[in-house]
Amino acid sequence: MAEAKPKTSPKSIKFLFGGLAGMGATVFVQPLDLVKNRMQLSGQGTKAREYKTSFHALFSILKNEGVGGIYTGLSAGLLRQATYTTTRLGIYTILFEKMTGADGRPPNFLLKALIGMTAGATGAFVGTPAEVALIRMTADGRLPADQRRGYSNVFNALARITREEGITTLWRGCIPTMARAVVVNAAQLASYSQSKQALLDSGYFGDDILCHFCASMISGLVTTAASMPVDIVKTRIQNMRMIDGKPEYKNGLEVLMRVIRAEGFFSLWKGFTPYYARLGPHTVLTFIFLEQMNRAYKTYVLDR
Repeated sequence: MAEAKPKTSPKSIKFLFGGLAGMGATVFVQPLDLVKNRMQLSGQGTKAREYKTSFHALFSILKNEGVGGIYTGLSAGLLRQATYTTTRLGIYTILFEKMTGADGRPPNFLLKALIGMTAGATGAFVGTPAEVALIRMTADGRLPADQRRGYSNVFNALARITREEGITTLWRGCIPTMARAVVVNAAQLASYSQSKQALLDSGYFGDDILCHFCASMISGLVTTAASMPVDIVKTRIQNMRMIDGKPEYKNGLEVLMRVIRAEGFFSLWKGFTPYYARLGPHTVLTFIFLEQMNRAYKTYVLDR
């Protein structure tokens, strides 16, 4: 007699838990996102740099805006996870299943990378309105009181942006946002597998959790270095204002050229420390939350 097939969670529950896990992790890493965004906007144009280092930025925000200040834009960060993570996970799962052979053989490495980049870019497009709101809300505290936008929460931000600047402004900077998602997915996949292989070949590591952790940290370093120039373009474009009816920047290339010319080549990596510090904990926390929700669902729903 054939064994009964074990019960599994429906796709909708998997997507829901993926989004919720990302949101749970965001609650813990939001201050790092805030510091990263402030660092990328520091010294914009001809202004002197407001913050010398990421730690200086963190202490300045705590001193001037209080403990609540480091959680500015949390509602936008949560909405970004709800839209971006859920869409990315959904698209990835659907494409992965479509590309799996009739004999159950999974797609090869290149196909997996392509699926990951496609899913990342689609998720980034869907998540761009929340990203625009997040950048503006986290940037507000650095401005003089009379120049602040003063959004009360993400929904207030989305409604006001639509009313004051038009609905298309919600997708301002969607090209660099999608480009960053593609770079992140490609860099993570390639650098993780290469790092893991190099560590195993060194003879000092076995295929265990320590090796996986070290490979993840190296992968995070490569991913951060590769994606930061695209990220600063995204941040500057999404935060820009109209000056005499004209946008501050015409396109992403102009942002890159102006940053290099006015602030120096290495300014493209401003906010490197909080960006890198955020990447690891966010991934680890997301998986911890995901495991706990899956376990609870299995115990209280599937096994009943």
